[in-house]
Formats: sequence, structure tokens, C-alpha cells
Amino acid sequence: MSADHTLAESVDNLVYEPVQVHEHGIDLTVAAVYEVAAPGSIDFGGDELADADLEPVPTELAAPDDEYGWWDLEGGQYVIQHNEFLTGLEHPVQLQPRNELLARGGSHPSMLVRDHLPLMPLSVADGGLRLKENARVSTVTTFGDS
Repeated sequence: MSADHTLAESVDNLVYEPVQVHEHGIDLTVAAVYEVAAPGSIDFGGDELADADLEPVPTELAAPDDEYGWWDLEGGQYVIQHNEFLTGLEHPVQLQPRNELLARGGSHPSMLVRDHLPLMPLSVADGGLRLKENARVSTVTTFGDS
């Protein structure tokens, strides 16, 4: 996939396009990590629909002169937000976790995305995960790509 591919035209706010856009899709980066502080609610009709209360997980710099910090995540469930935005999609796209995330004990659901990137649940294995700000955690591809 080249940088002028139509999918690249539908992804805004890329952190560093030369690395994120590749022949297999576009990698998406993590902007924020949250813990669920209080539950949300979902009912049948939508009258009692309420968002969960999310608390940001703070980052820590590995060295004082570092530009980006790290999230030191214990095993458990979190919610992540991507830096990137989807705009002007003509067809649904496939969102999936990157192999690098999976191999290190992290995971999020794979799904079809029709119009915008939702907040994503992130599962972290019992051993924990160190995640750097702007880490590439997801890949978006055109639906049906191998």
C-alpha cells in the first residue's frame, strides 16, 4: 500500500506516515490509556444509556529528557484511544491488533469500523505490559484484504 492509497486519504492525524502506512494497511497509535472507574450502562431502548467513568492512566518518563512517556500496565482491562481519526470512509474497514501487541500479552478486539474509531478495550496479560506513548498498537486495512 502506498501513501497515496485511498485508505491513507481517510486516516487523519498520523504520527509519522512513512512508518505507519505500509503495503498491509495503516498502523494506528495509542494516544491515551484509561481505567474504568465506574461502570456505564446499556438498556434495551437507549433511555438509560450511560458512559462509563474513565480515569486516565498517567505516563512516566524513562529519562528526564524523554519526549514521550510510558504506561506501565498491570494485567487487566483498560480502554485506549487512538491518535488517528477516520474521515470520509466509503466502505467499512477492518481494525485489528498488531502482531507486536499480541506477542507481548496485549490484545484488543478485531472489528469492522464504518465511520469512526471507537474507544477500544485493551486486555493485558497477568505479567503486565509497558506501552510507550504513540506506540503502534492497531492496524486498519480495507475490508477483505488478506
